[in-house]
This record gives sequence, C-alpha cells and structure tokens, in this order.
Amino acid sequence: MIRLLIADDHPVVRAGLRAVLECEPDFAIVAEAATAERAVELAAEPGVDVVLMDLQFGPGSVMNGAQATAAITARAGAPRVLVVTTYDTDADTLPALEAGATGYLLKDAPPEELAQAVRSAAAGRSALAPSVADRLLERMRTPAAALSARETEVLGLVADGLTNQQVSQRLHLSQATVKSHLVHIYTKLGVDSRTAAVREARRRGLIRRA
Repeated sequence: MIRLLIADDHPVVRAGLRAVLECEPDFAIVAEAATAERAVELAAEPGVDVVLMDLQFGPGSVMNGAQATAAITARAGAPRVLVVTTYDTDADTLPALEAGATGYLLKDAPPEELAQAVRSAAAGRSALAPSVADRLLERMRTPAAALSARETEVLGLVADGLTNQQVSQRLHLSQATVKSHLVHIYTKLGVDSRTAAVREARRRGLIRRA
C-alpha cells in the first residue's frame, strides 16, 4: 500500500485528487495539508510514502512548494515528493527538481498518468510531465544556451517589472551581478533588450506568461 499526503491550498483540488487516487487499490490517502508548512510537519511523521505537492500556496503559507520540498527531502528516510501543479515553466520546474522532487506532473494529466507517476515516485523513479521532460532534454542537448536557475529567477523578476536595483535587493545580489546575469541572458536568448528577453523567454516556456 502506498500512503499519500496531499498538499494543496484549494479544498476542491484536494477533494478531486483524493477522489481520483482512492480509486486505486494500492493507494491510501493518510493526510491532507492546506499549507506548505503543514505539509512539512505531516511528512515528518511516520506513515507517509509520497507527498503530492502543489507549488503555490495562498496567504496562509510563508513557504512555497519548492521550499517545502527541500525541507521534506532534507530529512533521512523522507517520503518522496511528487509535484502536482498548473505551472510548467523552467522558473517553476528547476527549483522544484533542485529541491529534491522525484517527479513533476501537471494537474491536467489523465488519472492513469497521475497514478503511474505516484507509483514511480514511490519506487524512487522519476516521473515527469512530457512538456517538462522535453525541456530538460533540450537543456541537456544545448547546455550553453540554457538559462541557469539564477538567470531564470532574475528574468522572472524583470518580467514582473522590477528594476535592476530592485532585483538586486530582492535576490541580495550586487547590481553589477544582476547586469552580468542579464548580459548572459541576452546572449543565450539571442536578444538585445529586456523587453525582447522577456518576450522570447515566455515564447520558449522559460518563464510564466503574463
């Protein structure tokens, strides 16, 4: 029996996931969490094999899903974390995978795909949404052209309208470092301005669309 913890701030989503997963004879929903912090607490208790983790939580959470994933997987003998979210840009997938998530699935995945991803995660095997897997493969094929996690973070803030000074304050970087990141971003994306960089990154699915 694979014991599951569902972590999502939307009650309807939790109920939907529960309804789908309870149809599988080898799954048991043992807990639910409406905040990232509660998910970390529950995952530390015995009896959880896989955590289904959303990435974005409401005002009740200080942590996001990637931070919660890192906190969960840092413990010895921790349950596996399968991210189940609506976001599939590099700005979302890279932090989650770097935090230790075993899999990454989108909420519009068919029930059978979700069930298989849970079983794969429980067995310690990767389970990735096709769009995520394709982009990760492309990053491996052309590493020199791929944005780093930090570059993706910088560009995401630029897309939100922050100035270089505001980005430096938000990320605790010098303005010179921010400018250096932007130069590298322009080169990798083949553009020559902030506006063009944001537009091209959104087209490629590297940052969220407005």
